[in-house]
Amino acid sequence: MNLSTILKPGTMAVVGVSTTNDNHPANVIFHKNHLHHTVKVFAVNNRGGTLRGEPLFQSVADIPEKLDLAIIATKTEFVPKVMEECIRAGVGGAVVISGGFAETGREDLQDRIVAIAKEADFPFIGPNCLGIYAPPCIDSLFIPGERMVKPEPGRVAIISQSGGILVDHMVKCAGYGIGLSVGISIGNKALVREVDLLRHFANDPDTDVIAFYLEGFGKGEGREFVLAARDCPKPVIVLKSGKTASGTKAVSSHTATIAGDYKVFSSVMTQHGVVEAADDFELTAFAGALSSYRKPMGPRVGIITGSGGHGALASDACSTRGFTLPALTDQEQGELRSLVSPSIKEIATYTNPIDLTGSSIDDDFVATARYLSRKQDLDCILMLVLPYLPGVTMDLGARLGVVHQQEGKPLIAYVPHVERYRILIEGFIENNVPVAHSVEDAVHMAKAIRRNKSC
Repeated sequence: MNLSTILKPGTMAVVGVSTTNDNHPANVIFHKNHLHHTVKVFAVNNRGGTLRGEPLFQSVADIPEKLDLAIIATKTEFVPKVMEECIRAGVGGAVVISGGFAETGREDLQDRIVAIAKEADFPFIGPNCLGIYAPPCIDSLFIPGERMVKPEPGRVAIISQSGGILVDHMVKCAGYGIGLSVGISIGNKALVREVDLLRHFANDPDTDVIAFYLEGFGKGEGREFVLAARDCPKPVIVLKSGKTASGTKAVSSHTATIAGDYKVFSSVMTQHGVVEAADDFELTAFAGALSSYRKPMGPRVGIITGSGGHGALASDACSTRGFTLPALTDQEQGELRSLVSPSIKEIATYTNPIDLTGSSIDDDFVATARYLSRKQDLDCILMLVLPYLPGVTMDLGARLGVVHQQEGKPLIAYVPHVERYRILIEGFIENNVPVAHSVEDAVHMAKAIRRNKSC
């Protein structure tokens, strides 16, 4: 199944555009893509006419250009007919936004559009979905542009059964500075399923990390997915719902999916090197870490902080997740003491965590990070940066990022998520250092790198 054309289309029709309701999902999708994306977009309404001066075609067959993709946002009962028209017109594939299929008990109608598509080898995503966000090509999410928070273009692909979960993660990724290659809501996944997308993005040169929000699988599909993830040369992250009886019931009513035995699936994922996120915050943190660091690492962590309390919290979080904190020897402590500024030589703590105190300056963090980066008995450094310390400047992120680039040791930063610290955060991100906005998330990032299979 070739998905390249529908995931990064050059031409697209939006079917179901309304002449009376400009808030209709089809209208929202048409206007966003017509004004802000590189895809060439055409509007379809079976009565024809115009919309804001743009022609409305009565059918995709009337559009004078070859179409890569059709967005179908008509009433449910019209979807089979529209799909047949797309096939006859040679459209490359479709996204079916329309709901009212298996999730509402209309398995017959869903089976019908699947049969139509399979006979013609016509790929489609959905039904009952938000669709595709692939900057700068396309945005078929029927959310007004002014209400969306859009991550920068990047190298993480997120595939979600839930459109709402997808949008939530787009918001979180934007906050963490994580760029997306694509975000896809697959809804009922009647034809194109997670394993199809996994295989596609395994070979996509624009994607480095593949993250999934899963609700459930059809018979035998879970095993197929895990084996494909095992063979994927890129990190695969999974957040699974339906872990409890009530969650399983909610999954079934949402997208008519069987959640399956969660404990068995979780165990199999672990055996095959799939990185499982416990919640949506871990999913975002894992994506940020694995988009920066592809190679797995050991459990030995060094912590640098300007606050003893933050160091203690990080120590607890590391210990409860199986990390060790190797102490510096007396000789190493003496060497490190000789590198820091005179004002903190006698008041800083040089064990592990290394507490540089609230009197530290940028140079102290840089010297300590470079020293720990050269220690062979450390696998990763957690850098807990408190921008409100008097001696810390907004240049510190970039300076520490350069240390990481020069020394090569995995570095994970914690910086409080406040807009006025944006320049400091960007200094890390521009040097490929992931930034967490809580101490727990910083440790989650380290956990993801450690659990990732060897690539």
